[in-house]
Amino acid sequence: MSDSERAAELFGQGYNCCQSVFLAFADHYGIDRETALKLSCSFGGGMGRMRQVCGAVSGMALVCGLETGNTDPKNQQVKTENYETMRRLAEAFREANGSIVCGELLGLTEKDKKEEGAAPSLRTAEYYKKRPCKELVRCAAALLEQEFFKNK
Repeated sequence: MSDSERAAELFGQGYNCCQSVFLAFADHYGIDRETALKLSCSFGGGMGRMRQVCGAVSGMALVCGLETGNTDPKNQQVKTENYETMRRLAEAFREANGSIVCGELLGLTEKDKKEEGAAPSLRTAEYYKKRPCKELVRCAAALLEQEFFKNK
């Protein structure tokens, strides 16, 4: 199974968008399941269900950091290359889906977002029918596969 298919499957099991993307790739970096899930949990719902940057895009950012992130604060070249890579990934996601913002991807109004609160929606058959999230997760993971794993 590809990482993108695994990410979509994880979303179907009830993990949030960021967890689904990040966990699909965690084994590439020797990150255990529990750590991966905890690390990526708060990015769900556009960061704590505030409907900001899509959790799938945040999952891409976490993987991008593991692949290209810098550890030396004086190394501006590596930091710049990481930011360029992340911007390229985000732009590809935007081109494919119209936005990188959770609330926009879900078609929510400002009123909708204020009324939602922090409690996650129950994962019912109806939830999965009306949400594009499974395909957004699949898209984000496919972009990561293409960027970092096509030759591995």
